[in-house]
Amino acid sequence: MPPSECVHTNEQLLHWLALRLTPGLGARKTALLLERFGSPEAIFRASTSELEASGLAGSVARSLASGCAFEDAAEQQQRLKATGTQVVAFTDVLYPPQLRQIYDPPPLLFVQGHVELLDTVMVALVGSRRPSTYGMVAAEHLAIDLAKAGVTVASGMAKGIDTAAHLGALKAGGGTCAVFGCGLDIIYPAENRKLAGRIAAEGLLLSEFPLGTPAHPQNFPIRNRIVSGLSDGVVVVEGVQYSGSLITARLALDQNKEVFAVPGNITSKLSFGPNLLLKQGAQLVQSAADILDGLSWETRSKLARQAELPLEEGAGQEPGPMAAIASQVLSFLTVDTPMHLDTLLEHLLDCSPSEVIATLFELELRGQVRQLPGRSYVKVWYE
Repeated sequence: MPPSECVHTNEQLLHWLALRLTPGLGARKTALLLERFGSPEAIFRASTSELEASGLAGSVARSLASGCAFEDAAEQQQRLKATGTQVVAFTDVLYPPQLRQIYDPPPLLFVQGHVELLDTVMVALVGSRRPSTYGMVAAEHLAIDLAKAGVTVASGMAKGIDTAAHLGALKAGGGTCAVFGCGLDIIYPAENRKLAGRIAAEGLLLSEFPLGTPAHPQNFPIRNRIVSGLSDGVVVVEGVQYSGSLITARLALDQNKEVFAVPGNITSKLSFGPNLLLKQGAQLVQSAADILDGLSWETRSKLARQAELPLEEGAGQEPGPMAAIASQVLSFLTVDTPMHLDTLLEHLLDCSPSEVIATLFELELRGQVRQLPGRSYVKVWYE
């Protein structure tokens, strides 16, 4: 179905909510119904036999045909209004394109905060709920540098690494997206209530679960596919052998997303997850520059356009900070001898890695710099 504008009449929203609240109807079946019938209204107009012919079990088809979920949908609609929660449907232009591509995209997203963050480059930072001091420091440091580079940091607002990631992004004045495993009106864990309020004001809260949905344990693996699905890459900081962060990393691989891992102490159980991912081919992370450089060309191009870096200053204007960094980068690079990114960063000690990476992105787009295999760069030669 082609995307539509994110403007619902009360009647349209009621049908979307009733579809979401129909017992036994999951995300995959909902997507197939929308593909066949075109809209929630058309689905509810279909007969029981038509719905069964679409592959639904008899009980689910009868529930849809009877419209038994409309009373709950009307109640949900009132709760959404009272809490200032917005709904983004699968067919809305605001629905993230990368999330639409996963195997079982949620039909509805419930959001609070800056919905425009759905159209930004996102990187997920995930890890243990009981991390070491090293893990907390690493997560916050990476989140700060990613946010400074214009990346929206996504995570699950759990204790530990998730909390450090969200706080780091907020500390840098950047965007962050917290994906819930329950309704947005239920803060879990309760100790993160203040953090949730801050993210609602400065970032984005998101859930596929309707308001009032409790934080059932089985919801969190379901939530993890949204964390990875929204993101252009997933970074695992710490995690034990059977951790949720490893589940998120596997989901990211299934979704053809980049997977990164922060190496850890081999004597620590918390290092099992990221070190295993590294053995299996994940990209090693020592700084945010490793993450930015490891993203796809399309993602890096979007990030550069998103940043709108003022490398070319107009007449009579003072050179901007990015223009000054670009000038330094071009002065160090040559046309015939590749320079490794780490070497370039050593020459630019007054600049953060994220600023240098962002500048290199823009210079690549302008055709002034070319990236070579092995994270090396040369200046483009002009006659």
